[in-house]
Amino acid sequence: MSEILRLEKVSKAFGGIKAVNDVSFGLKEGQIVALIGPNGAGKTTLVNLITGVLPLTEGKVFFAGEEVTRQKAFQAARRGLARTFQIVQPFPEMSVMENVAAGALFGGELGSRREAEAEARRELAFVGLDRLADSPASSLTLPGRKRLELAKSLAMKPKVLLLDEVNAGLNTAEIDGALTLIRKIAERGVTILLIEHLMKVVLSISERILVLHHGELIAEGAPRAVLEDERVVEAYLGAKFAARMRKEGLHV
Repeated sequence: MSEILRLEKVSKAFGGIKAVNDVSFGLKEGQIVALIGPNGAGKTTLVNLITGVLPLTEGKVFFAGEEVTRQKAFQAARRGLARTFQIVQPFPEMSVMENVAAGALFGGELGSRREAEAEARRELAFVGLDRLADSPASSLTLPGRKRLELAKSLAMKPKVLLLDEVNAGLNTAEIDGALTLIRKIAERGVTILLIEHLMKVVLSISERILVLHHGELIAEGAPRAVLEDERVVEAYLGAKFAARMRKEGLHV
């Protein structure tokens, strides 16, 4: 597998605070990789840097072998870098189908509204929202809005998809449905970077884990090995609990 995305010493400062500090990693084509870390670790900021929502303070981003460090969000989308948002905010006055068609047009591959609407209906069928295509987006439940967000990003025809806590707020059955969808997306050949807090999800779907803490990448590798790393345990559970685990010979 060839590398589709690479970050080299990426940093982002807000005033005197470094939200992301000297982060380097790569994603290979077709991988599902989880990005984990405590609240405030810099995960969403990192996604914003990759997709051009925020400018980097330092470092470089490469996509498909091309440096894209200074790209804008629309340029990222048209290259094949799509993302979902942690807080789902569809266009409430538009229909479900129109929301997805807007994503298709933003991605830049489709030249007409008719083509975008046809693509929108295909993706809505894929995520299970085709029966609600003509309903107002404001009428959707949270699980429905999450699926709408996925459909919008898929309509952009991504090569890499960055999923920001797509399971937040969902119950067990809804999470299982979301995981099935993510696996089907990966089967299309889409590389996935998944920001996630639920370890059940991380262990069931990811081939590799990246761990951020205070904006720094403190661990990466196979899921079980990473979750037994003392630095990761300490970052999630605190130094005292981690020390007790070591003393008692316990594992995550």
